[in-house]
Amino acid sequence: MIELTRLNDVKFTLNAEVIEFVEETPDTVISLTTGKKIVVKESRQEVTNLVISYKRAIFLQ
Repeated sequence: MIELTRLNDVKFTLNAEVIEFVEETPDTVISLTTGKKIVVKESRQEVTNLVISYKRAIFLQ
């Protein structure tokens, strides 16, 4: 799970396993495997880094 921020400054936690792809258009849009799209304040690179950190934490246990 990764913590992200919506454009209205509300923080939420997202299951990183359901992310299909992330794009900047110029806002960062996360497309989920469910077909839902979420716009967040974090950059594409920040989201990528959060997912990498999450995966490392999972696989190092």
